[in-house]
Amino acid sequence: MSAPGGDFVDRMAKKHAVSPAAVEVVLAALRSGGGRMAQFSHADFGGMSQWSPGMSMVGDMFNTQLKAKLDALCSDIAAHLAASPAAGATRAAAGNVSYRSKSGSADWWPAGLGRPGAVGAQNDLRYAVFPETRRLAIDDRGEVTVYDTGYHRIFGVAQAQSSDRTLSFTSQDGLVRVADLSKVAG
Repeated sequence: MSAPGGDFVDRMAKKHAVSPAAVEVVLAALRSGGGRMAQFSHADFGGMSQWSPGMSMVGDMFNTQLKAKLDALCSDIAAHLAASPAAGATRAAAGNVSYRSKSGSADWWPAGLGRPGAVGAQNDLRYAVFPETRRLAIDDRGEVTVYDTGYHRIFGVAQAQSSDRTLSFTSQDGLVRVADLSKVAG
């Protein structure tokens, strides 16, 4: 590959035993996710896949080896993006986009919650889990609500891709019902 970054893509493909095309898809997804999350679809990972630190989901959901491979690849790429600002640029060059939001920050949740351990979005439903401050932020069509997760250590999130627009959270005790969590005053 002769394009800039091609050497990195080829090294990652060899190291993790995936195709260069798979590395490029993951790299683009991680750039879009600010180096902290990725959502993409590629055959090397069984189709639809997601990654954030500590969480890997692949299309072949019970294939733990494939999950481990995705985690290793994403961790390496995330470290590369964090170490080289030019490689981690999340915005396309001005001439390559037709519209850019005037918002200066990708953070849609209230200040003071810390760094999220997991974030995700689909259409106009987003979530962010903040383990250190024991908070969960949900943005449903522009209305952001913050919840106290209490003793729950949320480690699993499922987001429906249907018209149902649902989120399911899992902790050490199983399903966490948002209706059972206390809302945090703004």
